[in-house]
Amino acid sequence: MNIVSDANFDDEAPRRPPRWLLALIGIAAVTVLSIWAIGTPPGILGKADAVAYAICHRIESHSFLMNGVAMPLCARCTGIYLGVMTSFLITVAAGRTRVSRLPPLRVGVFLGVFVAAMGIDGVNSYIHLFPAGTGLYEPQNWLRLVTGMYCGIAMFHIIFPIFNGAVWQNPDNAHGLNNLRELLGVCAVAACVILLVLSERPVFLWVFGVVSAFGVVMMLTMIGAVFFLSVTRYDRMATRWRDLALPLLAGITIAFILIGGVDIVRFALTHTWDGFALTG
Repeated sequence: MNIVSDANFDDEAPRRPPRWLLALIGIAAVTVLSIWAIGTPPGILGKADAVAYAICHRIESHSFLMNGVAMPLCARCTGIYLGVMTSFLITVAAGRTRVSRLPPLRVGVFLGVFVAAMGIDGVNSYIHLFPAGTGLYEPQNWLRLVTGMYCGIAMFHIIFPIFNGAVWQNPDNAHGLNNLRELLGVCAVAACVILLVLSERPVFLWVFGVVSAFGVVMMLTMIGAVFFLSVTRYDRMATRWRDLALPLLAGITIAFILIGGVDIVRFALTHTWDGFALTG
């Protein structure tokens, strides 16, 4: 019965949005991005800082430094979004850009462990922010980076299939990760990225700082696109790559409304683009 229902659904013509809606969303995207670009610090790294400013505390002592200047995101957030981007690039290279199934249970268990490990390390680090706080162990930036990286891998392999299932009329009914061996391969690549960050060479930190900020935008865009499609009911309409224009434009508009909104509020309260002035 389910097979017949799915087949009937796939045979139906997707509900196409009117052209005026695409034009309207396009204008909104250009407007929001332009206002955000004008109101944020100049340069590529300045824009990366402004993206990071919306989602990260950016405490200097919790960040890797590029010639004495903190990376856009703290060590943990850098790891998370480098994990996202590493997983994305591997997925593209493997030709799995339309996968719509969550990882199988055995892989999912390990991804859950990755998320839990970051949560434990995050709570331990937070406890140390208080003068009398004594956690399980002394927080370290390398540990923030590692736990963040593998949590980012888990995040991507949850959000990306949901995004594909929402946008494509006939998504690929496959997993992004099929087994533990594939997960191990992704983890090995992530370990290489971790080592490059830990080398603390300024050129690597600059590149990874920009890439991790792009990872923030990509994740928020996918989430925003799914939200837009669920509200407008234009989900599962894409049959060609160009059909992604509407959801992606809507997603990036929502992403930068959120980023810009938090930037405005935080800057109004702190009057600086720097991170919170905390230690620990």
